[in-house]
Amino acid sequence: MVKLSVIVPFRNVRPYAPDTLRSLRANSADFGKGDIEFILVDDFSTDGTSELLERAEKEIPGSVVVRHRTQGGVARARNTGLDAARGRYVAFLDGDDWAAPGHYRELLAAAEALGCDFLRTDHVRSTGRRRTLARAPEGRRGTVLNPRDAILPAHRTTAVDYAYAWAGVYHRRLLDSGLLRFDDGLHTAEDRPWIWRLHREAASFAVVGLTGVFYRRGVATSLTRIGDERQLDFLRAYDLLVEETSRDREAAALLPKAVRTYCAVIHHHLTGDRFEPRLRRTLRARCAAALRRMPGDLVSQALDSMDAERAAPLRRLRHRPSVSSAVSSAVPPAASPAEAAR
Repeated sequence: MVKLSVIVPFRNVRPYAPDTLRSLRANSADFGKGDIEFILVDDFSTDGTSELLERAEKEIPGSVVVRHRTQGGVARARNTGLDAARGRYVAFLDGDDWAAPGHYRELLAAAEALGCDFLRTDHVRSTGRRRTLARAPEGRRGTVLNPRDAILPAHRTTAVDYAYAWAGVYHRRLLDSGLLRFDDGLHTAEDRPWIWRLHREAASFAVVGLTGVFYRRGVATSLTRIGDERQLDFLRAYDLLVEETSRDREAAALLPKAVRTYCAVIHHHLTGDRFEPRLRRTLRARCAAALRRMPGDLVSQALDSMDAERAAPLRRLRHRPSVSSAVSSAVPPAASPAEAAR
């Protein structure tokens, strides 16, 4: 059986893909034949990325390219990779990031030694020539833990706030149970309901101090840098997170954290400058509706726990008049996976 499947979605990352592919080739040298596979998912690239992947399939041992006929976003691309994965363990990497030599050997060794459902790691943020260590928010290292115990407290950054799918490795039993799949159609924040699901439903996890993934910041084609309709998918992602958590057996304890996180993310998007005026109006209307959808007492509790600078605009937005049905009908719906470009 294949020991490790590494799933890498690519979408119009021609300037960065060579670094990614070189890092995979370097890592392949640490494994015997058939022990590792690289599933390179081409999410309908149109900039020459596809040609790079075609060449990589011939040059990188264990690599296979899977192509989308239409663009579907990173959630769908990762699911495509999961459908093809044969490994006992599964890891992710993004097509504009890269892994240090030896990273997957060390990652797999740590996972096999601890034997837990999933393993989380630190990573390195790369902005131009600058490198910054980003640590997973869990102080207990190299110890198998209960994932549910790492969700709270609500007022602190915890493991569910560190949602990067590529910062870790996951046992196949999570894939077989359906926990590793992403919500198809989400173009941003797809990892938020996903990481909460893992921490609510998996049996065990651990954190180790590996720093072999390099996360490239400031990429011009990254969705986080583009202020179009797809960015509003964070609302659907957090609606799903809150809805699923509300059905949990410990909803009373966990929901305050989910609601507070949602409120903080709403504030982050409202204070950003990436949206044009028309889309900013749509954003405000949808955020106001989201604040009213959540349990009122928990929203009040969340805002009371925030500093005044963040809480005041959210209170005003929460109590703004509802958008009329006529205006609501004029708000364009989110683009479908086949219509939107990454």
